[in-house]
Amino acid sequence: MYSPNLDPLTALGIEARTEQERRRYAELQVEFERRRVAKLLAYQRAYDDAWQRLHPTQLRINASTALSTRLSSKPLASPIERRPAVFVRSDCEACDRRVQQLQTAGDAFDIYMLDSQNDDALIRRWAARAGIDPAKVRTGTITLNHDAGRWNAIGGRGELPAVVKEIDGRWERQ
Repeated sequence: MYSPNLDPLTALGIEARTEQERRRYAELQVEFERRRVAKLLAYQRAYDDAWQRLHPTQLRINASTALSTRLSSKPLASPIERRPAVFVRSDCEACDRRVQQLQTAGDAFDIYMLDSQNDDALIRRWAARAGIDPAKVRTGTITLNHDAGRWNAIGGRGELPAVVKEIDGRWERQ
């Protein structure tokens, strides 16, 4: 046994005798992984709902993810994972209006400024002009961030503002 931590499909794929056989094992593994992740995410949603019903005022802390970066079958329990990300520019009136709508609706979200040039003061000035409530920033309901390439990393395209959310591992425009 040369690789003791390999799952059976990976081991079979590595030892495949033909390209067709290797491709078949890879496709099977992709499908099994897709199903596993879908089940994990469905359970995570159920866990989040249960926590909110049973302990709505308590913060959730998951020591397993703090101690290990590997995936586990334990609930991830991170309320930030499903927050919308709002991509804006400092000179975009439509961006200002959209973040105001989200703020008025009471939504928690993360703002990423594409043209901030890593200038915190620029983001603060924009937030004040756009009417972002400083109390919501202090409590983390709204976060202000430099884009730092995130828009490109998630494959962002189109006009701004862009409100996107990660759903089942894919970023979808809202």
